[in-house]
Amino acid sequence: MNSCVFPVAGFGTRFLPYTKSTPKELLPILNKPIIHYAVEEAHEAGLNEMILIDSENKQSLREYFTPGSYIDKALVNSPKSSMLNDLNQLIGQCNFTFIKQRKMLGLGHAIYQAKESIKNETFAVILPDDFCLSSSISVIQQMREVQKLYPGYCIVAVEEVDKSLVHNYGVISVQEKMDDLSSLNSGEIFLVDNMIEKPSVEESPSNLAIIGRYILTKEIFDKLEIVKPDVHNEIQITNALKMLCSEKKVLAYKFIGKRFDCGNTKGHLGACLEVAKKNFFLRW
Repeated sequence: MNSCVFPVAGFGTRFLPYTKSTPKELLPILNKPIIHYAVEEAHEAGLNEMILIDSENKQSLREYFTPGSYIDKALVNSPKSSMLNDLNQLIGQCNFTFIKQRKMLGLGHAIYQAKESIKNETFAVILPDDFCLSSSISVIQQMREVQKLYPGYCIVAVEEVDKSLVHNYGVISVQEKMDDLSSLNSGEIFLVDNMIEKPSVEESPSNLAIIGRYILTKEIFDKLEIVKPDVHNEIQITNALKMLCSEKKVLAYKFIGKRFDCGNTKGHLGACLEVAKKNFFLRW
């Protein structure tokens, strides 16, 4: 396992007018954009093949991860050039592949675009909008530890949400609880027997909601090829995973850490304040 897929083709309409000209993935958390944190999380978990599923309006996203930009050259003899060291080191240690999603037909459709680049390996998926912080190892690294214990399973990260909010998420139904990971400070693992995309409160099987971290086996592509589009003509990864649930091949991991939904202004502000507190305020 060496690859991580980042579905980043969306318009980011909840951040208009800012996203009229700038991809939402370049929204900063202090001085680093959200996508930078996401790639760092994957790299720190030992993943070096970064596959970004983007769209026609994301040229600046590609430029961000391209060495030798105009500003690199302009600052080459300036003390300020050191401010790009972390980014350039990250670029130098990873391989970046950009794949255009010509039509935005759902998360499952976006992930399927990576099939030829992934080939036959297990791979990770990170949705940069879900900004995760942990006092221990990162969420995707925690999930890699789960994958080592339970190879051959797809793994989804979950967190408890207020029951009134389940309509915003894919929600899992738990068949049984697996062994805890004492090394991960009591992260919980569940065998999933079903999941429902954006259920009503009445039909929701639990309050364990899927968030934007996945580890997927190559079998997911077979399911994505046959899954039917939903009422919005979108291919949902949840519906493909449901097929694997029936084969008892999906685990949910209740991770250690805190998640901020940076797809909206409230979550983005919360992430900024949390990182500021962690990096600055506690030093005062």
